[in-house]
This record gives sequence, structure tokens and C-alpha cells, in this order.
Amino acid sequence: MSQYRVKKLEAPVNCEVEVPGSKSITNRALLMAALSDGECRLNGVLFSDDSRHFLSCLISLGFVVEVNEIEKYAVIHGLGGDIPCKEAQINVGSAGTAARFLTAMLALSDGKYFIDASEQMKRRPMKPLFDALESMGAGFEFTEQGDHLPVWVTGAAYKGGAPANEVSIDISESTQFLSALMMVAPSLENGLTIHITSKKKDGSYIRITRKMMSQFGCSVEYNGDTYQIGAVQSYESKTYQIEPDVSAACYFYGAAALTGSTVIVKNVHFTSMQGDVRFIKLLEDMGCKVTDKPQGIQVTGPDGGKLSGADVDMNDFSDQAMTLAAIAPFASSPTCIRNIGHIRLQESDRINAIVTELTRLGVKVEEEQDAVKIYPSEIKPAVIETYDDHRMAMAFALTGLKCDGIVIDNYECCKKTFENYFEVLEETLRNGGL
Repeated sequence: MSQYRVKKLEAPVNCEVEVPGSKSITNRALLMAALSDGECRLNGVLFSDDSRHFLSCLISLGFVVEVNEIEKYAVIHGLGGDIPCKEAQINVGSAGTAARFLTAMLALSDGKYFIDASEQMKRRPMKPLFDALESMGAGFEFTEQGDHLPVWVTGAAYKGGAPANEVSIDISESTQFLSALMMVAPSLENGLTIHITSKKKDGSYIRITRKMMSQFGCSVEYNGDTYQIGAVQSYESKTYQIEPDVSAACYFYGAAALTGSTVIVKNVHFTSMQGDVRFIKLLEDMGCKVTDKPQGIQVTGPDGGKLSGADVDMNDFSDQAMTLAAIAPFASSPTCIRNIGHIRLQESDRINAIVTELTRLGVKVEEEQDAVKIYPSEIKPAVIETYDDHRMAMAFALTGLKCDGIVIDNYECCKKTFENYFEVLEETLRNGGL
């Protein structure tokens, strides 16, 4: 596998950087565009492994798709909720959003389909979504492991019936299950009422889904336990601007915090609908100076990167748990990251990965089922295993900006969401800025 040796940053920098479009927003927009009543142009599209798999799936399903990766746009020709091909095979790769969103769309359709996936995605949880869709009339035939991809899907309307208009689901393992049901609901003749059976009822990514549905012309009512999507709604054809990926921006803000640098990420603002903006506020609590300027949020790290520790519930912005873990050993006091048990079920067991790699670096760390506690520690050189997890690769590169001898193994796994991350990191550092 390929390796990347991180270059230590010898002095603070003052710079601007641009990050790709949001993966979460891109893939939600692709689904809504496909279900819309006409042509949708999506600007600022993220082109990465995940989004390319999503686009490829739409093409395999018969949708007319126009793509321009240089100008970062895609045009999708929606058919008012209809899927052109009534029989098809698709491969979602490692994209959890594509796997969950497209499974829901196909399971409530009038066709029959085969969904394949990468080995990584085959291991990720799907059962609560399968159970919910089956209760609505869909049929599933698993070809390898029960309740996991790959699977043959028979749509609930395949024999002319209508999917049930009420369903219950547990979203403790992934809020993508709920987002999938919500986004497909406007295409159902009788609308849909979704009862949430888990303790977790809402979350930042669910709020993104609701806001985007509203932006595309469909409303969702939520009373604290139940989501209601009324009948006789349809997604409008429109031009839609995708926000920059705040998750990607946070790595550069973390770099600023760690090295005492000043970084602006272009077009990232606190008005963003993405939950990871909370990480920027957390950096402020840890000693950074944060300003939302016209060109983007600016973060300046404390002199020498002398951060204070934190005790934080990261359930609602858990993609940044690894970013915080990578900079926490340099803080002046321990850092505790709580309520993140669900990240054990993502691209890797992220809690165990954090603990294993910090230990490899010589860091004192304590692991709980849904939390980690990280102590200030002296870092020793190490090769960081990434577990084919893009966020492990990108986050732990930050440690190497502070200490010599940090090597990221299989660094190219970042292509899942930010394929030129290390190229951007190296090029801008060489030019005296991130």
C-alpha cells in the first residue's frame, strides 16, 4: 500500500484554502434531483469515490445525467419519482449514503433490482432499514450475509400495490436510515408517517435532510417522536448550490489550532446547515480565535498551539472525533470525547482505531464503549494504519504537522470524499500556507 510522510510545519502560516463540496449535501441533492419533476442543475458538486458511485448508479437506473467535473456541476433529469429502468443492477461501492438512500428508493418502487457494494460496505449495518422497508411491502433476497448487502430488491409497488404509509424505525446505528425514508416519501402516493423507536430521535444530518427537502419544495413535520411527510408533494426542478464540505474544512482548522497558524476556508460560514460547524466553536473553547469573515471562517491557533483540553459530547458532529483525537495529545489537560458509540459501525471501528493509533504514537488513552479519554503525551514517530477509512487518514495527518516521523499508510483511501487532500496539504505548505 502507498504511504505518505507528513512534513512537519516549522513555523505558523497565514493562508486561505478551498475545500470540495459537501459529500452529505451532494448525495442528498443527487437523490432529490433524480426524484424531481424535471431538470436539476447542481453546482459545487463533490466528485469523489462516493459521489461517482452514486452518479453511476443513477445512470445504471436509466436517468439522464450530465457531468462536468472541471466546473463541478451535474445535471440530473428527474421523472417525478419514476425510475426509468424497472430492472437493473447497481454498485454503491463504499458509499453509505448511496447504499441507504438508493435502497429506500428502489424498495418503494415498481421495479426489481440488485444492489452490490464494496467489502467494507457489506459489513456496515443495514438491518433497521431493511426491516422498515419490508414492513412497507418491499421484498429482499440476500445473496451473501443476511441483512447486509448485496441484495435483490423487489419494490413494494412491483405488483401494482402501494407501499404502506406508516413505518417505525430505530436510528441509533445510523441516521441515514431515517434520511433515506424521508427523502423517498414525497414520491409515495399516500405520503409517509415515520415513528422513531430509538432514544435518538433527531440529529444534525437529519436536520440537513429536512432543510434540503424544504429547499426542493417538500415539507416535513416533526413533533419530537414522529416525522410526517404529507401526500401530493414533489421535488421541484431547480438550480441548487452545494455548500463547501465543513467536515473537510475542519482538518485545516485543526491544523491552525495545532500550529498557531491562521487559516481561512473559503465560503465556509456559521450559516452552514452542516453540524460540523460545532467543531469550529469547540476549537474556540480550546483557545483558538475564530472570526466569520466575508470570505469564510478564519481560525487562529494559540501561540505554539498551546490548546486546553475539552470534555465534549460529539454525538451530533462525530465525524470530527478523529480530528479532535489527533490534536488532543498536544493539549495542556486531558480531552474526553463522549457519546460516540455509533462510530464503531462506520468505515472502521473508529473508537478502536483512535485508541490503537494513539497508543502506537505513545499517547496515553482510555477506551470506553462510547467514549475515549486522551491525555497530554509526548509523541513518538510511527506509521499510522488507516483501516481504509478516509477520516483516519486525513485526521492523523495533522499530528505530523507538529511532530517529525509520522507516516500515513494507505493514505489514498481519502479519495472516498477528498481525493486530493494530501496533494492540497503538501502544495500549500510548500508555498508557505495551508
